[in-house]
Amino acid sequence: MEGVTPPPSPPLIEIEELALGYEHDGAHVAVLERLDLSIARGEFIAILGASGVGKSTLLRVLIGLAAPSAGVLRFDSRSDCAMALVFQDARLLPWRRVEANVALGLEKTKLSKEERRVRAVEALRGVGLEGFGERFPHQLSGGQRQRVALARALAVRPDVLLMDEPFSALDTPTRQRLQDDLLMLWRETGKTILFVTHDIDEAVYLAERVIALGGKPGEVRASVAIDVARPRRRADPHLRDIASLVESKLRSD
Repeated sequence: MEGVTPPPSPPLIEIEELALGYEHDGAHVAVLERLDLSIARGEFIAILGASGVGKSTLLRVLIGLAAPSAGVLRFDSRSDCAMALVFQDARLLPWRRVEANVALGLEKTKLSKEERRVRAVEALRGVGLEGFGERFPHQLSGGQRQRVALARALAVRPDVLLMDEPFSALDTPTRQRLQDDLLMLWRETGKTILFVTHDIDEAVYLAERVIALGGKPGEVRASVAIDVARPRRRADPHLRDIASLVESKLRSD
């Protein structure tokens, strides 16, 4: 009907009062407590916080590798929400060629061998490694191995890409180049990305929104929108101001 504004789309992922802990030496250790988070389709969110605050644990809960002890994890039933996880280290199988590593996540699907090969080739092309399929992991640089890990995740065609400090072990030039490549991929595919990092500058450069986790157990200390136009400059004073704001939120423990 003309003049009627359609209702807003529901969040792709909604987390309410999430808690997770474990038993150690007869005592309960809380990792996450009363965590609330709403994630829209296509959003790029950086999850920031100190080591041990529960950033990686949150990703493991989302993808089903860890079970929360309390709370609600809700997915939009009207949307697909397949996920893939990229780890801090590439975790490639050294005895398999690059193309076979990329196709690893497809082997239990109903795809034929040729369809898996085509998917792997497409994913490698998407991360700038066309023609690298016959190489072994030891023949690649650290940055190239991380690109292969990203291609392996993309090959399963996820709706949500979970990234657990994927660039932290790389040198600065390689890390910045991969950051820019990731942004290009995000713009081209419209995927939802949750990117865990402990680097404030990386978070504010990449994300539309930064979720600052703090405390023990971990909880959301702040949700900061990064209202800076793209393409961004790392030296932009507005980004520096936002980084200072986020840092102040993290120091509020």
